[in-house]
Amino acid sequence: MHTRTLGRGLRVSAIGLGAMGMSQSYGPNPGDRADMIAVLRGAVDRGVTFFDTAEVYGPYANEELVGEALTPVRDRVVIATKFGFRIENGASVGLDSRPQQIRAVATASLKRLRVDTIDLFYQHRVDPEVPIEDVAGTVGELVKEGKVRCFGLSEASAQTIRRAHSVHPVTAVQSEYSLWTRDPEPEVLPACAELGIGFVPFSPLGKGFLTGAVDASTSFADDDVRTSIPRFSAENRAANQVLVEHVGKLAQAKDATPGQVALAWLLAQSPSIIPIPGTRRITRIEENIGAAALPLSADELADLNELAGHVGVHGNRYNEHHMSLVDK
Repeated sequence: MHTRTLGRGLRVSAIGLGAMGMSQSYGPNPGDRADMIAVLRGAVDRGVTFFDTAEVYGPYANEELVGEALTPVRDRVVIATKFGFRIENGASVGLDSRPQQIRAVATASLKRLRVDTIDLFYQHRVDPEVPIEDVAGTVGELVKEGKVRCFGLSEASAQTIRRAHSVHPVTAVQSEYSLWTRDPEPEVLPACAELGIGFVPFSPLGKGFLTGAVDASTSFADDDVRTSIPRFSAENRAANQVLVEHVGKLAQAKDATPGQVALAWLLAQSPSIIPIPGTRRITRIEENIGAAALPLSADELADLNELAGHVGVHGNRYNEHHMSLVDK
């Protein structure tokens, strides 16, 4: 596996692993806890060193899973987790990035992850009630105390990134980014490049759509998050099929999979981009890793960009509530 650098020194595998789906959001899990531990450890055996979780995934269950799975290989991995939500009675009840809350989350996450230091601590969503300078300052204190190694932001605007970075260096920004979600391109990606900040795309495969495994006829389980996302209505899936069909044709010509082409496109955008596709199957991890060795020519990249720009995407990437949590 090739490696890349986030920010000014956090070296990780070129493709990471988002663990959220092992605990929530995508319907019934195909395996039990032991199976998911095997998948996480199998990813390490195959060269993945960058793992993403959060206290709110579960809540708490995902951090506990990741902690148990990666303890035997702690010296080989970088673990990212997140703060920023207030959790009551096992559910998120709103944003909360007050300094005392950040400290409480750090303490609890260290225990659940079974680590002495959190490698990368993201603010999960920007809290409009707490100045970002206070957030950055608090994480900076945790860094000085040795509880946190690096500071990150998720779904933050370029302005917020700059304000935070002026107080404490931001190592990475995590936001949704893929062939069908280009929102970070106008402002966020240039700001990250200017400031030397790494960029971590989540949902780099469009929550499964860009793999070709989802179409207008797909049925989702009641607890699958895609049932509440406008982009995944049957009508919008049918309209968006043009893009994935084109990706599929290119993949076939290159003896690759659509998912590998989608990830290779992301990797080609910048050497400081590290996508974190999520999966619950080791075969998918092996497939995703293959994208790091898939070359796309300048003409192929231009063709993908032109098609995505021409076709456009039907439907919002979040429902109204979750869109309201995105920093603008």
